Amino acid sequence: MSSNDDLPPPMQDPLVSPEARLTPPEPKLAGYEPMLAQFAKDYLQDRRSERRWRTFTRLCWLALLAFLAWALFWQQHHHAPSNSAPHTALVEVRGEIAADSEASAEQIVAALKSAFEDQGSQAVVLRINSPGGSPVQAGIVYDEIKRLKAKHGKKVYAVVEEMCASGAYYIAAGADEIFVDKASIVGSIGVLMDGFGFTGLMGKLGVERRLMTAGENKGMLDPFAPVSPKQQAYAQAMLDQIHQQFIAVVREGRGKRLQETPETFSGLFWNGEQAVKLGLADHFGNLDFVAREVVKAEEVVDYTPRDNVAERLAKRFGAAMGEGAVKAVRQLPALH
Repeated sequence: MSSNDDLPPPMQDPLVSPEARLTPPEPKLAGYEPMLAQFAKDYLQDRRSERRWRTFTRLCWLALLAFLAWALFWQQHHHAPSNSAPHTALVEVRGEIAADSEASAEQIVAALKSAFEDQGSQAVVLRINSPGGSPVQAGIVYDEIKRLKAKHGKKVYAVVEEMCASGAYYIAAGADEIFVDKASIVGSIGVLMDGFGFTGLMGKLGVERRLMTAGENKGMLDPFAPVSPKQQAYAQAMLDQIHQQFIAVVREGRGKRLQETPETFSGLFWNGEQAVKLGLADHFGNLDFVAREVVKAEEVVDYTPRDNVAERLAKRFGAAMGEGAVKAVRQLPALH
């Protein structure tokens, strides 16, 4: 038998050097090089695009903040219009009359002061489109109208659009004259306090109300407790008193023009045509008619405080930030 030692050595290429024979061959990547190059190129482009977008976003936020700061600064220094030329001053009363609404006493009174104090304003027009609201807010505005009229000697006209009811009519009663459209809704001279009672439903569901108070009437008019005749009578007396205050204001403001009937102060409302006949309003006319034919100053300057663009954006931005913060808090892990 023969061994491997007896085999002849393998044939070797005489043209290949000994060093080349000892070096392992390189892998063949020729087919992958274009793909890797394209991947690197795309990656770098994505990174550059991401940096550009991040920079653009930051610049947009900076521009928005700068605009908000400028607009708020301008609003503080140019809050009330000023027009030395003869004009009719306009103050809007729109929507519910309440402390936190656009038709709050604070907003309306501020506008009235600016309108009366402007040397160019010949008269003030209250343009009203409101279902009413708080008797307290309406009373504040009514008293301020009387004070400003006496101080500045200027006329006040109320111009009713769709509706002038309840607390809105309380304010209108302070005007020298009230103008309406034939189809306007006017009146509702009354006071209400509403709520719900759930005692029957609670009995059916087997729910027990547990209310502890210090003071006999602290839980007065609790919707989850039976009505107390004594407390109900007290609340009714309070409403009647506020109603009498309302009636006194209307009588004072309208004077002999008011044609009282048993229904005048019952809470009913009428259209504009009926309101004129009953003395709740004086004439038919809109803002332009009053400015042109009554005040004799056709130019109208609006003194109503309004949120500018910056304030609206700031409110929305603040709301969005608050919502984002709440979501972030909710996503935090709970500690046990």
